[in-house]
Amino acid sequence: MVLEFVNGGELFDKIAIKGKLSEHEGRRLFQQLIDGVSYCHDKGVYHRDLKPENVLVDRKGNIKISDFGLSALPQHLGNDGLLHTTCGSPNYIAPEVLQNRGYDGSLSDIWSCGVILYVMLVGYLPFDDRNLVVLYQKIFKGDCQIPKWLSPAAQDLLKRILEPNPMKRINITGIREHEWFKKDYVPAVPYDDDEDVLPGSVLSIKEQIDEPAQEKCTHINAFQLIGMASSLDLSGLFEEEDAAQRKIRFTSTHPPKDLFDMIESVVMEMGFEVHRGPSKLKVLKNSKCSKNSRNPSSFFVCTEVFELGPSLYVVELRKSHGDSTLYRQLCERLSDELGACKTEQIMRTESLSDDLSSLDGEAFPLSGF
Repeated sequence: MVLEFVNGGELFDKIAIKGKLSEHEGRRLFQQLIDGVSYCHDKGVYHRDLKPENVLVDRKGNIKISDFGLSALPQHLGNDGLLHTTCGSPNYIAPEVLQNRGYDGSLSDIWSCGVILYVMLVGYLPFDDRNLVVLYQKIFKGDCQIPKWLSPAAQDLLKRILEPNPMKRINITGIREHEWFKKDYVPAVPYDDDEDVLPGSVLSIKEQIDEPAQEKCTHINAFQLIGMASSLDLSGLFEEEDAAQRKIRFTSTHPPKDLFDMIESVVMEMGFEVHRGPSKLKVLKNSKCSKNSRNPSSFFVCTEVFELGPSLYVVELRKSHGDSTLYRQLCERLSDELGACKTEQIMRTESLSDDLSSLDGEAFPLSGF
């Protein structure tokens, strides 16, 4: 298992060292926390164990939510549309979770976010007692003292989040509209993969782009390179067709702009539509293809360039949907035009080459991809 290394440690450690954070710093981290939790909720994921120990800080001071071991998915909802498993950390658990009557996962996560905000701004827990029964009684009553030295807006937001009645508790939309939260707010941008975006939506986005995009490439590290190896590719377990028919990769010494120019020239000669973005090139075709196509009226391939090292790039072609025969024809033509070896070799490679020193400047299949 390969995990991202977040070298800033836990948010808990950051608070423990400083005692408490300023409202400015606490607000910035809380804004990121709410954006992250909101993104999870939009995907149907409820964390259920939010606490400073499960919020990490990277080297730039930005947070990353971790430890989804207790998280719930849509299939965990009961017939009443609620969650029923009692779980979480005692000091951060929402009162409705303790009542065993079912609870809204989004509202219980908001409660935990409120406790985290309190700890960041005040420096200690809003609900705490050595006796669990007494602790839970405090949580049921919402019995916590909010310091008067906090700004009135911060006090108001904490009161509205730490509301023991979930029906009266502020939701994420309300939090984002709150005056304290909105100050200096810069929404976090999620890293969504648009591989499966439908051609229609790509066209609508393209129409909004006025300035010509500059080609860029994404740097790739050793862990990502290992993850590309066919021996570690699990996509075949989840896809109906062979994974090799959906994605190929090969290396090239041509710079990204030249690669995109050559690819665009080739695919346009073949009658495809091309849409270029900052780091990707999308190939579309709206026509009646073979009867074997899952979607005979459309064809969509995304091309991306990764930087493997100085003057060495990996070109990746991914077919989201469309005729596999047409896709193979496209790959064969591109491999011929870009100086790559035969497409059959690209499709069949199974072992990672131990020697990259023999690169001669020509594009060729990268073994293991």
